[in-house]
Amino acid sequence: MATKLTVLSNGSLRVEGDIELVDAQGNAYGLGGRERISICRCGLSSNKPFCDGSHKGHFEHDATAFDLPAPKV
Repeated sequence: MATKLTVLSNGSLRVEGDIELVDAQGNAYGLGGRERISICRCGLSSNKPFCDGSHKGHFEHDATAFDLPAPKV
């Protein structure tokens, strides 16, 4: 399955599919064979970069897709 990222309203960034998550030094996080993880967007998780649900009641964002403008040349 191709990697799919879903921006959840009032919540995390869900990542599904063939996933490799690495830190700033290129070291891989051990995902325990998971093919679906949630990444924190609110900054409140005590398990960053993973979501632990701390955003509930503290983070509001209506995830609605839009088009970005073309990059400047």
